[in-house]
Amino acid sequence: MNIPKLPATPLATRRFTLATDLDGTFLGGSEADRHRLYDWIETNRDTVGLIFVTGRDPQFIGEMCKTGALPWPEYVVGDVGTTIAQVSEQAISPIAALEEDIAARWGDKGDRVRDRLAGAPGLTLQPTDFRYRVSYDLDPEAFDEGAKTRVEALGLDWLISDNRFFDVLPKGVSKGPSIRRLVEHLGMDENRVLVAGDTLNDLSMLECGLPAVAVGNSEPALVSRVAHLPQVHYATGHGAAGIMEAIHAFDLHPKVPLGA
Repeated sequence: MNIPKLPATPLATRRFTLATDLDGTFLGGSEADRHRLYDWIETNRDTVGLIFVTGRDPQFIGEMCKTGALPWPEYVVGDVGTTIAQVSEQAISPIAALEEDIAARWGDKGDRVRDRLAGAPGLTLQPTDFRYRVSYDLDPEAFDEGAKTRVEALGLDWLISDNRFFDVLPKGVSKGPSIRRLVEHLGMDENRVLVAGDTLNDLSMLECGLPAVAVGNSEPALVSRVAHLPQVHYATGHGAAGIMEAIHAFDLHPKVPLGA
C-alpha cells in the first residue's frame, strides 16, 4: 500500500493524540486551516499521535492518504466503530483481539439485515460489503420508522447521522466504545486524547468521557445532545480550525498553531 514509516514510539508515550472523525471534521474547514493542522501533525509526530475514527472503511482511508491529501494515522477505528485496525508499512490491519467481541455481537447477520430491510421506504443499500455493518443512504422524506423496529428485533442497533445515512451495527458497538477499547488496549492516558466530531454518528465518541470537541460546523442535533457534557468543547472554528481551537483550550500541546 506504500505506507511511509511512522514513528516507532508508542502512542502511550506521546504528549497528545488526536482521535478524529474525517468528513466534516478533519476534512472540514478551509484549505489553509487543514494544511496548518496536517503540517503541524507531521512536524510533531514524535509527540503527536493520530487516530482516524470514522464511518469510512480502511480502503478509502488508504486511498486518501496515498494521494498525500491526509497524514497517515497510526490506528483506525473505521466503519462506524466496527473496525479497529493498526497502520503499518504494509497495510491497515484489523486487530483481532479487539474485534472478537464486535464479530460475536454481529453474529454474521448481514444477509438477515438486508432481507428484513429490502424495499424499506427511504433506504437505499450502499454497495460496499462491510464486515460487521450494513449501511444505507437515507431519504428522510420517505423513511418509514418501522425500519428501526425491524433492526431492533434482530438484536442490533441502528444509527441515523447527518439525516442522510442509516447504519445497522452490532449491539453496543459504535465509535465511542471502540475508541475507548483502543485507548485502553494501548495503555494511553485518556486525558491526553482528544476526540473530534461533527455529526450524530460521532455522538457516542463525544459522550465517552474523553476530552472532546464538537467542531463549529457540527449538525445542531449533535450539539443539542452533548450540550450538558463538561468534557466537550464547542468550537467556533469549522473542521480543522475547531480541532486546533480545542487542543489549545484543553492545553493538550504547547505548539498547536492558531490563526493565520
